[in-house]
Order: sequence, then C-alpha cells, then structure tokens
Amino acid sequence: MTGALILVVEDNDKNRKLVRDVLTFKKYEVIESETGEEGVRLAQERRPSCPGLTGSRRSDGSAPRRPRGGFPSWP
Repeated sequence: MTGALILVVEDNDKNRKLVRDVLTFKKYEVIESETGEEGVRLAQERRPSCPGLTGSRRSDGSAPRRPRGGFPSWP
C-alpha cells in the first residue's frame, strides 16, 4: 500500500504536521483537511485509498453531515 493516497483530517496544526511527516516518510501521498466538512469534500473529490479521521467537529460543536449517497467506497 506504499504510495497510496491517505486523507488526514485534523484541526490541530502540529498533530496534522506530525501525521503528514510520518506518512510521507513512509512514502504515502497525503492530502490534508483542517475540518470534517472539508475532509468529506476532499474524500469525494480525490477518493483516497484510506481516510484518516479524528473526532473533528464544526466550530459550533456539531459533527459534519454524511454526504448524500454516503461516503465513497474504500478498497
């Protein structure tokens, strides 16, 4: 699975950088999102091999909604 595209959703800059650095060192391609809403959009657009999600919530404390039709299928 080396070289696979991985989506990292994390609102903390330092945590996101740490995960990105580890994954890129292991030769994965990484796309990042600071919010769950943006993460859902990126997942639909880029179709990552593996979503890496944290407990991301909107600034008002609510969780992002599942997109119509659900999330993309992961292999």
